[in-house]
Amino acid sequence: MTAVLEAENAAMFDRINPVTGEVATRVRAATVADADAAVATAAAAFPIWSAMGPNARRALLTKAAAALEAKADQFVDAMMGEIGATEGWARFNLMLAASMVREAAALTTQISGEVIPSDKPGCIAMALREPVGVLLGIAPWNAPIILGVRAVAVPLACGNTVVLKASEQCPRTHSLIAEAFAEAGLPEGAVSIVTNAPQDAGAIVGALIDHPEVKRINFTGSTHVGRIIAQRAAGHLKPVLLELGGKAPLIVLEDADLDEAVKAAAFGAFMNQGQICMSTERIIVVDAIADAFVEKFRAKVATLKVGDPRQGNTPLGAVVDAKTVSHVRSLVEDAVAQGAVAVNSGEADGVLMPAHVVDKVTPAMKLFRDESFGPVVGITRARDEAEAIALANDTEYGLSAAVFTRDTARGLRVARQIKSGICHVNGPTVHDEAQMPFGGMKASGYGRFGGRAGIDAFTELRWITIETQPGHFPI
Repeated sequence: MTAVLEAENAAMFDRINPVTGEVATRVRAATVADADAAVATAAAAFPIWSAMGPNARRALLTKAAAALEAKADQFVDAMMGEIGATEGWARFNLMLAASMVREAAALTTQISGEVIPSDKPGCIAMALREPVGVLLGIAPWNAPIILGVRAVAVPLACGNTVVLKASEQCPRTHSLIAEAFAEAGLPEGAVSIVTNAPQDAGAIVGALIDHPEVKRINFTGSTHVGRIIAQRAAGHLKPVLLELGGKAPLIVLEDADLDEAVKAAAFGAFMNQGQICMSTERIIVVDAIADAFVEKFRAKVATLKVGDPRQGNTPLGAVVDAKTVSHVRSLVEDAVAQGAVAVNSGEADGVLMPAHVVDKVTPAMKLFRDESFGPVVGITRARDEAEAIALANDTEYGLSAAVFTRDTARGLRVARQIKSGICHVNGPTVHDEAQMPFGGMKASGYGRFGGRAGIDAFTELRWITIETQPGHFPI
């Protein structure tokens, strides 16, 4: 079934279902003028929304969470059609996204300041957090409800209005988010949506960043595009929050519970076919238990069958496009040609690609270095804890990581040495909660989404003083 968004007489573009090859969504292809109009609408809504009291904003955001949940079947249909997602992944997206909106609603009364002691007699000095204005949120396709909602929820809680630049790969999914916020009763323009044809993305994003009413930008996506956005925004001295690529390591030490490590590694590597920024892309195993781990992991991954997500009877569904299949295949072939061993493999049927595990991967191989963003994970063997940490840090990325050990003090010590924004001891690299400070370092970006950390990202901190005594000045 094809979803048609906007009038047929407008310029349109088609999003093709990666599994069937049929048109999944026909949607408006915005022009630069349309993008400018979306910003103007958001700017007009800002004085209304920002003037609302915190409990008024909280009430409307709470309604928005319910409005999102009421569209569950529409979201499932959209994600299956546009990106080949499984129903389970779509419903998990919606559950966490609704949680994010409710967490944002709870933050409306937490946007506080402080009175700071002043050396000047009679001076009351205050630090206040105030909304910024119009924010631009650019969301990707891979976890489209979670990341689309994350781009708007805390900014709205802080009193800002948002222009959501939808992904060209899931325009209907992202449009449903904007519809839910509108149906909840937020002022018109509090969340404006821009959908554009793929070939127009550069011009549209550039125009949105350049618009003088856009005060800040948040972007989730590739490191390559993140650099372009940051450079463009820097020309206007506009702050940017970036959550970019990852190459998450999962370290398994010799005293680890191997069964727990195997479960977490399989989930982290292959949930959503490995198309998650936090996906486990490198398993680093200490030599002493490497053979035992690999055998257990091979058996576990062999149970993760791939199939048509519309049938709903396999844990793995489709990858987003044929390029992903080709990219994963090239990484595996390069590794095997250099001496690595394919433990789990298989031929892809179109975009239905089985889980791949490659053992004895070394830092010289592309599979160790390049983000795969697909159903493949490499296993690298380390002599000891020290080498495992060094291998984990031997990457340009630094988003998520994990370490498995029965000694929790040791786990914490190792976690403190891994250069990543997120690290889990005895848990998977894929873990997100609405109230947590989410973000990376190095080429994985900077700034933090989530919880109170999000308030810092989406408000302006101002210093204001009140003089209560006559002034005394040297001139």
